[in-house]
Amino acid sequence: MTSLIVFLFTVMLVIWQPRGLKPAFGAGVGAILALVLGMVHLPDLATVWNATWNATLTLVGLIVISLMLDKAGFFRFLALHVARWGQGQGVRLFVLLILFASVVTALFANDGGILILTPIALELADTLRLERAATLAFAFAVGFVVDATSLPLTISNLVNIVVADALHLGFAPYAARMLPVNLVAVLATLGVLLLLYRRSVPRTYDVQVLPEPGSAIRSRAVFITGSVVLPLLLAGYFLAGPLHVPLCLITGSGAVAVWIAAGQSKAFSSRTVLRHAPWDVVLFSLGMYLVVYGLRSGGWTHQYAGLIQSAQAHGEAVGVFSVGLSVAALSAFMNNLPAVLFATLGLQDAHLSTAAQTTLSLAAVTGADIGPKLTPIGSLATLLWLTMLRAKNIQVGWGEYFQVGWRLTLPVLLAALTALAVLSVTAA
Repeated sequence: MTSLIVFLFTVMLVIWQPRGLKPAFGAGVGAILALVLGMVHLPDLATVWNATWNATLTLVGLIVISLMLDKAGFFRFLALHVARWGQGQGVRLFVLLILFASVVTALFANDGGILILTPIALELADTLRLERAATLAFAFAVGFVVDATSLPLTISNLVNIVVADALHLGFAPYAARMLPVNLVAVLATLGVLLLLYRRSVPRTYDVQVLPEPGSAIRSRAVFITGSVVLPLLLAGYFLAGPLHVPLCLITGSGAVAVWIAAGQSKAFSSRTVLRHAPWDVVLFSLGMYLVVYGLRSGGWTHQYAGLIQSAQAHGEAVGVFSVGLSVAALSAFMNNLPAVLFATLGLQDAHLSTAAQTTLSLAAVTGADIGPKLTPIGSLATLLWLTMLRAKNIQVGWGEYFQVGWRLTLPVLLAALTALAVLSVTAA
């Protein structure tokens, strides 16, 4: 029970953040307790570091790139074009914003996406003089999309990289399996958001009040560098597997190129942006994995492995839904990173065939990416989103969030898991 108590205490610190302390603090406290109480040992540090370093450094690099490009006006330039493509039709703009958010999330991860898209959505709502209901529709749209459609690439979510590394699954094989699943998730997301907010979105808006897209560019050098670096990054990710190059080195190279361009700009301080990069996510990831690793010594992952084996015995589809729904529930109430780490260790303890372990691990990814949206504490992206809304004097209470969260999450989660199960059974 000691390992479970330490785990639950750590999750409480991460979620509630007493006195404004960051989630990394809670994870660090939990890791120290796990070491002191003998749940994990010093040699385990190397094992945990090997499992997390590539994922966390890749995420940091992506967010550094996204913050630099955001300061240069790259995303506002694109968003203003998207707003003009809406041609004054509110529903069309809403759909385009959702699709734009899904592309940004795919390339810059859910945490990077929330930092980029939330201010843009709120700024767009303010420019178009939208009422609170319409503003919340735009805000909830981007807040939901950044997690629910973060399935397609390993770089689209921290948990994707963690699971892909555990499976030794390359960038291209992962994308081949999850791009179709993400397409289903995007279409389902579009459907549920339109059903929920069709009456809140304005029928028309005045395109003339929108500034010219070119006015958003603050640093042309960074803008041009980013335009060149992004396609090169994507190509590099596909080549990383065959060349056995860690994704963080590819991402780091792109971050350095953009940072050098930003250093020549007088529009903003590249050093300030670098200082505000989420370096603490490294401690958060390492600390949480140590605490979850302690659950293995307590026998909890072995018990979960038994449940997985029982579900898998009834067929692959049953296994996919069992793992996906269980990880979604764990993610919603204890954050998605510890949930997927727990599931990954459980799947390793289940000793399944390589094909079955890969499929069920991808089901865990699906649950960990979409499931957190059931509650406001399920992912760091949602916690960041709520903080940014409060900074703009937009209060979203837990009751209001729950009313929206379950109606958005369950249909999309079931649609994505169904797509994964059908594709897996068909491939088999």
